[in-house]
Amino acid sequence: MWAATCLASCCATCACNACQSAVSGIGRRSARIAYCGLFALSLAVSWLLREVAAPLMEKLPWINHFHRTPDREWFETDAVLRVSLGNSLFFAVLAIIMVGIKDQKDPRDGVHHGGWMAKIFCWCVLVFLMFFVPNGVVSFYETASKFGSGFFLLVQVVLLLDFVHGWNESWISKDENFWYMALLIVSLVCYIGTFSFSGLLFHWFTPSGHDCGLNTFFIVLTLIFIFVFAVVALHPKVNGSLLPASIVSLYCTYLCYSGLSSEPRDYECNGLHNHSKAISTGSLTLGLFSTILSVVYSAVRAGSSTALLSPPISPRASVDKPLLPFNKADEQEVASPVTYSYSFFHLVFCLASMYSAMLLTGWSTSVGESGKLIDVGWPSVWVRIGTGWATAVLYIWSLIAPILFPDREF
Repeated sequence: MWAATCLASCCATCACNACQSAVSGIGRRSARIAYCGLFALSLAVSWLLREVAAPLMEKLPWINHFHRTPDREWFETDAVLRVSLGNSLFFAVLAIIMVGIKDQKDPRDGVHHGGWMAKIFCWCVLVFLMFFVPNGVVSFYETASKFGSGFFLLVQVVLLLDFVHGWNESWISKDENFWYMALLIVSLVCYIGTFSFSGLLFHWFTPSGHDCGLNTFFIVLTLIFIFVFAVVALHPKVNGSLLPASIVSLYCTYLCYSGLSSEPRDYECNGLHNHSKAISTGSLTLGLFSTILSVVYSAVRAGSSTALLSPPISPRASVDKPLLPFNKADEQEVASPVTYSYSFFHLVFCLASMYSAMLLTGWSTSVGESGKLIDVGWPSVWVRIGTGWATAVLYIWSLIAPILFPDREF
């Protein structure tokens, strides 16, 4: 018994030392990646509890106020929402704490980049405590998450536009025929994919013999947007290019497909109902993958990609400042400005947590088939379609805004 106790104590000590060594190795450069890892951990926990937590949650005391025991699908959805709520609160608190940081001399800079053992402990405690909050709180968070998910999709759009414009400028700046030809080839491939995909949308979602005017409207409006993109981008007064227009066109077509494929499986105009399980799994996988990519990209460029999201830069020591006695320690205290907005960075993670919860719960409207159908229902349809329209408006605005406001930098 004594040997077993000693061995267990040694194992626990080694584990703690290993954790401390791991978190102590997280420096300024790797802090953003560490936050991405914590977000990925929340997705893994949500997925795991969604699959196995229902029998355990049925025994929790807060469930006793129900007049009857809910279906198993309710417990699966509730487990995901509670993990998401804890994760969102964690990043929301950090976002509030980090408001207004201008330079690395701010004590809160150390909170953002350090204290990882304490932050991981707080994250675990928050997620654990969410399983004991009243059901009304979770219901309110479920409703709020639908709006938060919409904002996250808009963040995705902003990041996409930033990426495609940067890609285009990078290749054009090389000023070589090879890169111009590469721009043309990529643009043509994207347009071929766009129009081929649009033909499939008509085939899948406007079956003959049914009145599918709504689906036809969605697809035709997307094609109109694609035509407008090309016309505006090629206008002589607009500093545009076919590459961003073609990529945004393909993305809008994907969003249209994503929205139409989320229509209820018993809807007569959804031609994918015979493959509902496969489509649902594919939508979930692609949705989570795009979410993780967006979060990682925002972790690398959040706040520094556009002037709107960048923090105000604090000036370094002025050269006109009167000469005063100082030593090397005083010289080292000259603070460097932060390179991105910490507050916006954490806000992205907060919104991404809401969006991931909606993906894993089918927007909390229909889990169906023992909870295996994901991202299905009219709320999902309108969120995706609305995001496509917002993408179109923001892209057109990014082209014409420099003309309308020549004195501003975009």
